[in-house]
Amino acid sequence: MRLDRLMDQLLGVFALLVLAGGTLLVVAPFFTALLWGAILAYCTWQPFKRLTTVLGGRQVWAALLIVLFIFCVVLGPIFYAGFAFFAYVPHGVELLQQRFAAGLPPLPDWLIQLPFVGSTIDEVWSGITARNPEMVARLREFAGPMARNALHVALAVVNGLGLLTLSVLFALFFYLGGEKAATSLLAGMKRIAGGERSLYLLALVGGTVKGVVYGILGTSFLQAVLCAVGYWIAGLPSPALLGLATFFLAILPGGPIVVIGPGAAWLALGGHGGWAIFLVVWALVVGIAVDNVLKPMLIGKSSHVPFILILVGVLGGAAAFGFLGVFIGPTLLAVANAVLMDWTTETAVEQEAEPVPVEQEHKQPVPP
Repeated sequence: MRLDRLMDQLLGVFALLVLAGGTLLVVAPFFTALLWGAILAYCTWQPFKRLTTVLGGRQVWAALLIVLFIFCVVLGPIFYAGFAFFAYVPHGVELLQQRFAAGLPPLPDWLIQLPFVGSTIDEVWSGITARNPEMVARLREFAGPMARNALHVALAVVNGLGLLTLSVLFALFFYLGGEKAATSLLAGMKRIAGGERSLYLLALVGGTVKGVVYGILGTSFLQAVLCAVGYWIAGLPSPALLGLATFFLAILPGGPIVVIGPGAAWLALGGHGGWAIFLVVWALVVGIAVDNVLKPMLIGKSSHVPFILILVGVLGGAAAFGFLGVFIGPTLLAVANAVLMDWTTETAVEQEAEPVPVEQEHKQPVPP
């Protein structure tokens, strides 16, 4: 009988492992979209509940309106910029191949006319183009791989836009079944960590997620949109594409300078010095307003995330999850950092509060 019971238990465990493994295999292609859909639904839960109240308890209509708003206001600019990038890649590849086929281009006049160093740079560049034909030939050979890599990046962007769309659709179902999911999650957390502790951990994780989504990703998106408007007013080419690049760079402190600086230089070299000054002033005003006013209001002091976590989260998230990893990576690292810091702080407090043993407390030193 004991052997039969043991076999039944082993078969049950095996069946459970097979079921869990099969479930993971099925969900794996949609894991990032499901995760980001759940984060979106959680961060917009309060507007969804208020809209449901306004609509007389019609949750389906409220969820549809929230999703439609996200598609039009948030995803609209991202989709426009993404498809602009995809459409620009063939032209950019053709231009790159023509540049390499014609050899190294001459230096611009403003660089040659720089005091003290302009003539030296011109001599070095002329020596490279005249005396090193093998280097020029190698640069031409790089045109093919660079073109293929550019196409791979464009396809990755389109794939990421598809996953982003899918995540918003998943958010629709999280709106409709979010309360049941929250109840199940709380019940599972109570089994693991207890009642009060589970509520505290969920509140900590939820506050950190909102801080990252609102304070970092949200402000970066707003800064990118406003900068794209400035690019369009100043007359830069492909303002939507530059805005998309600004969004990714705005996640990092000082990142938009990589786009704004060359853009202003391009305007100045083209004889539009006034528009170059306008672009710099516009970007400074937008950056100061977002970093010093809006971001502190949204992220708060308690949700401060170290710069290194944001950098690793963006790069590592993109490498692990693709396009959506830019959003998911910083969020996961911020949550892990918050939980780890809370655990270490609580452990240190408990160690300091440990009572002194009675024998050591009343032990008097022996006089010499």
